[in-house]
Amino acid sequence: MVFSRIFQSGKTQDATQVLDALNLSMASIEFSMDGRILSANENFLALTGYTLSEIVGKQHSIFVPVEERDTPEYHAFWKKLRSGEFQSAAFRRVNKKGQDVWMEASYNPVLDGRGVPVKVIKFATDITERRQERAVLQSVYNAINKAQAVIEFDLDGKILTANQKFLALFGYRLNDIEGKHHSMFVEAGVKGTREYSDFWRALKQGEFQQGQYKRVAKNGQVVWIEASYNPVLDPMGKPFKVIKFATDVTEQVNLLIELKSMIDNNFSDIDVNIEILGNTATDAVTAATDTSETVHTVATSAEQLAASIAEISRSMAQSRSATERVFEQTVAADSSTQRMSEVVAAMGNIVEVIQDIAGQINLLALNATIESARAGDAGKGFAVVANEVKNLANQAARATDQIAEEISGIQSITTEVVDALGTIRNSVEMVRDSVTNISSAVEEQSAVTDGVSQNIQSMRHTVEAVSRNIGDIQKSAGSVATSVNRTREAAEILAR
Repeated sequence: MVFSRIFQSGKTQDATQVLDALNLSMASIEFSMDGRILSANENFLALTGYTLSEIVGKQHSIFVPVEERDTPEYHAFWKKLRSGEFQSAAFRRVNKKGQDVWMEASYNPVLDGRGVPVKVIKFATDITERRQERAVLQSVYNAINKAQAVIEFDLDGKILTANQKFLALFGYRLNDIEGKHHSMFVEAGVKGTREYSDFWRALKQGEFQQGQYKRVAKNGQVVWIEASYNPVLDPMGKPFKVIKFATDVTEQVNLLIELKSMIDNNFSDIDVNIEILGNTATDAVTAATDTSETVHTVATSAEQLAASIAEISRSMAQSRSATERVFEQTVAADSSTQRMSEVVAAMGNIVEVIQDIAGQINLLALNATIESARAGDAGKGFAVVANEVKNLANQAARATDQIAEEISGIQSITTEVVDALGTIRNSVEMVRDSVTNISSAVEEQSAVTDGVSQNIQSMRHTVEAVSRNIGDIQKSAGSVATSVNRTREAAEILAR
């Protein structure tokens, strides 16, 4: 009897210690069997935002959302407690501010010595943050489940479940695939490959897998999916199943495959055209190089021609100056000859006067001879003088005739010289005009030649630029060919 009391006393002490430990770590509150609040610890008051005086004597329903207070479920909840049934779950409650608080709680009926419930003690843990995170994750999962095809596997690849989108995509019902292996969706011959084994080995080790996969539907048609295989971990971090999220990309992949085929065909044509362009560019570069050399030679010749014409122009200018001087000298000689002709003419007049004087002297000598004959001896001396005068007159007459003949010859020569100088003057004038015209033409030709030389030099630079541009085109063609190859490789990657 004593031992029994000691044992009972020990049990009570242990229970008290347990309650004290729970009160320290958890939120607790006590209710009467009709749901009135009897007491609450500090953890519970802090969780709900109330003070003890604000809640003692009030109904449990002050913590229950308004829309749940009069529901059959809430009434059944308290009915079970009053009958002594233990209640445990995650409960949605409301704090003083009206905000939702989620509690992981147990409602524990306390029995008297007869086994009749006398009160209820609730122990609770705040799981609001965890619940919110779970709600977010659940919302994300629900959204994904609505938008994508979802299927679950165990770590051996056996199908656990699948959503309606997945079933519709592959043409199965759920009972057609449950318990079967993932390999039912892959092409024949893939199941036994090393790559397929490595795929599932990686998933078992918790390694995420993502990519574009070729799969086979129930009717044998190829289905392309963009999918992720997500290992799901237990609380210890170990994978225990795999969830696959997939999107049907069959139409896009088929378009890419068609596009790749079209690109391959187009690139084949482009390759041919680029090769032709490259050959043409090479020929053009060669031709441009030859043309550039030819133009360079022509430019050099044009420069030499321009220099020669410039020299001719200078020579013609000098000839023009010399011709001008000759023309001026000829004009001066003609003027002098004209004056000489006038002098010769004047000399002819003088000769006539001398002839007249000689005639008069002869006449006087004749008269003197006659008078000396009349005078006889007394006139002999006068006759001698008269004879001498006569001789002198005859000599003067002969000299005058000779002078007249010479002057006549001079006049004839002077006339010929005047005529010749006139002809020379006309010829020199024509030569001067011709030299002037030629000099002007040479000057114009020199200017034109200079322009031609400049144009040829410009053409030379242009041909060199064209040659460089064609070289650039050739390089561009090579770059285009490289880009085409890269684009083809990109198209092949897109079509995988």
